[in-house]
Amino acid sequence: MLPRERTEQNEKLFLSEYACRSCDTKGRQTPLPLDSLRTEFQRDRDRILHSNAFRRLKHKTQVFLIPAGDHYRTRLTHTLEVSQIARTIARALALNEDLTEAIALGHDLGHTPFGHAGERALNELCPEGFRHYEQSLRVVDVIEKDGKGLDLTYEVRDGILKHTNQTAETKEGCVVRLADVIAYINHDIDDSIRAGIIKESDLPKEATDILGNSKSKRITTLVEAITENGAENIAIPESIKRAHDMLHKFMFENVYTNPLCKAEEDKTGGLIAKLYEYYYKDIGNMPPLYRTLAEKYGKDRAVCDYIAGMTDGFAIKEFNEIFVPKGWSAL
Repeated sequence: MLPRERTEQNEKLFLSEYACRSCDTKGRQTPLPLDSLRTEFQRDRDRILHSNAFRRLKHKTQVFLIPAGDHYRTRLTHTLEVSQIARTIARALALNEDLTEAIALGHDLGHTPFGHAGERALNELCPEGFRHYEQSLRVVDVIEKDGKGLDLTYEVRDGILKHTNQTAETKEGCVVRLADVIAYINHDIDDSIRAGIIKESDLPKEATDILGNSKSKRITTLVEAITENGAENIAIPESIKRAHDMLHKFMFENVYTNPLCKAEEDKTGGLIAKLYEYYYKDIGNMPPLYRTLAEKYGKDRAVCDYIAGMTDGFAIKEFNEIFVPKGWSAL
């Protein structure tokens, strides 16, 4: 028996009736011969993990713009935390961990430089609008591998697209959506405390009395509450959700809209707008892949693709090279 076949057999024996088994995938847009070692979802996980877009996440903003400290989250560390929380839930519910991990690792591949400020800027500039979850799907379908895409399975693509505000077709996709919310609220609290924006004692006591007085305790409470419900109905119980919503509201009022930690965001919007105008005026200023995408999908879409794929540092570097004058020096 091949290693893949053994894994598929174990999935049939041990996974929940609500799990999505690898052998039941709806497949890829371009079918491939089966791998001897890996299931289809394991192959998807590996394709995402080894992609250029995944590596660039380490230099993209999570909450704090290009933070000076070593321990603030980036979009990459956020993704890894989502993956770990999601796998813990999936394991407890006897769902498919490989499918869960693949969705989690790919869910933010389409995020812009400068976090949600960059997303808002591109949404205002692009006639079709811009939403990072749709861009994440576009990255794996169209942009990666020099325009060939990663050719992922239907279930992974569905989970990536629906991780923000829709219900995924698989229970594993539903798990990732909840893990994303659990991760970002709690690690953003942690980063905000580290930055001196808030203190642990500032958090609403009514919420922390229920969820816990540390990041670890809060995550544990939320994960245990989800798993107690079982795999049939994956949700945060209402009493726990109310406490979590209090933290969410607190973070929006005290961190996500705080002038101190968001002071530079207006500048990033102007930076992205200038880059957009520059590349739209002459698509020859973009790399060959994006010129090809412009011919196929239109200039607006291709310019969005190029800017969305930039890291924070690369976007600033491009802006400086294009718009900031340099002093003359003799040869």
